[in-house]
Amino acid sequence: MKLSGNTIFITGGGSGIGKALAEAFHKRGNKVIISGRRRANLDQVVAANPGMTAVELDITDPASISAVASQLITAHPDLNVLINNAGIMLPDQATGPIDDKLVVDTVITNLVGSIRMTSALIEHLKSKDDAVIAYTSSVLGFVPMAVTAVYSATKAALHSYALSQRFLLKNSGVRVLEIAPPWVRTDLMNSREAAEAMPLDQFIEETMAILATDADEILVEGAKAFRANVGPHEHGLVNSFNEFASARFADG
Repeated sequence: MKLSGNTIFITGGGSGIGKALAEAFHKRGNKVIISGRRRANLDQVVAANPGMTAVELDITDPASISAVASQLITAHPDLNVLINNAGIMLPDQATGPIDDKLVVDTVITNLVGSIRMTSALIEHLKSKDDAVIAYTSSVLGFVPMAVTAVYSATKAALHSYALSQRFLLKNSGVRVLEIAPPWVRTDLMNSREAAEAMPLDQFIEETMAILATDADEILVEGAKAFRANVGPHEHGLVNSFNEFASARFADG
């Protein structure tokens, strides 16, 4: 994709990968608008990056999505890139009853919210040059982590949706990208200090380099083995990965 001269809207831009992507695009001369539910986080990011703007968005609320989409189209008519990054990740126990609120919140935030946000902006994006819709999924959409089964399932569904939308938009001028991070040092699952996780700045550097190519799936080196794990024998890696993950996250 074109890395400069865009007008980019990023959901979940107040922290983690969303914030880091926003800052990387901002430094490259793009107009960046971030969103999230926590105004204080958004204000901190904007204060540290003069010229960036922010809007409060509840990605679980259709009315909030509709209002923000209308606001974006009016205030930023050149908007040509949407990065659906908002997400939550919570441990669950698929061996027994799962808290219904956890299920609903995770599915609505990670999957339904991205679909709704894209739906609200899709006709506008079709009218723009160099238009891009990107989804932040996860390598856990290819190789699920059993201790966070619902999260993994939402990322698998998001991957499937991106495949369908990419096919349907192939002649529209709108590119559909999927950014599938491996384990990265963010606040998700308290991973900021995890030695085994990929440093956030390294992830962003590699991601931006791949975004500059014609790749549809943005896979840093540490994500490729997960993406390649398909076919009738996929449970070999699934099992070994989850033996590691279960031990690593045994204490929650």
